[in-house]
Amino acid sequence: MFIETEGTPNPATLKFLPGRAVMGDAGTVDFIDADTVAGRSPLADALFAIPGVARVFLGNDFVSVTKAESTEWEDLRAQVLSTLMDHFVAGLPIVADGAGITEDAIAPEDVEIVTQIKELLDTRVRPAVAGDGGDIVFRGYRNGVVRLTMQGACSGCPSSRATLKHGVENMLRHYVPEVVSVEQVD
Repeated sequence: MFIETEGTPNPATLKFLPGRAVMGDAGTVDFIDADTVAGRSPLADALFAIPGVARVFLGNDFVSVTKAESTEWEDLRAQVLSTLMDHFVAGLPIVADGAGITEDAIAPEDVEIVTQIKELLDTRVRPAVAGDGGDIVFRGYRNGVVRLTMQGACSGCPSSRATLKHGVENMLRHYVPEVVSVEQVD
């Protein structure tokens, strides 16, 4: 098994591509620290056991790992690669059932608007941010405000707020006139 490594716009995060599905069509999961895993992901548990791993994001076909500020990639990269290799070769599960993010309840009158928003996010935004080792996940819509969560490399990237406000918000407002603004939910 060969695992590629790519840099991301966030210098604290590397993207690891195992050449196979990680989450596949099951969505994405962002573990912001070891406490959030709580047995929900054997892979994230194994990665957090490595000193210096601060955050783990599981994407469709990649894993993004964010290092602690006091850690250098030259010390951490080989350990992450070894842990990923061991996990995938052993055929261990990636996540337990129900490890994803939940959405806010959607008002019946907003279903059509939310469908348009999700389609735009899925076709225009998520593929671009996945290329950078992250994801943007829909969390809710109410009174013209779209609530999104930045995940993986995008969550700590210095340019993520600008991407969210200037890129995503402007695009959604252009195609879905009911959208007034976009806010980030942590």
